[in-house]
Amino acid sequence: MSNPAEKLLDEALKLPESERRVIALRLLDSVGEEPPEEIERAWTEEALRRLEDLRAGRTRPIPWEEARKRIFARG
Repeated sequence: MSNPAEKLLDEALKLPESERRVIALRLLDSVGEEPPEEIERAWTEEALRRLEDLRAGRTRPIPWEEARKRIFARG
């Protein structure tokens, strides 16, 4: 990130949460709705890798309730 962007971020982080949320949403709106092609490709490759791991028996799915418990136990 450039120096001016770092300075802007530092200042923005000093704002109240409600104002930071508005800024974050407006910034997201400004970059468009389509993810960059390389990000889309990376997610597709990851999904295919995970599917292959499942099919090959290298990993196993777990029920949502168990996953949820694990996720919130970390917090």
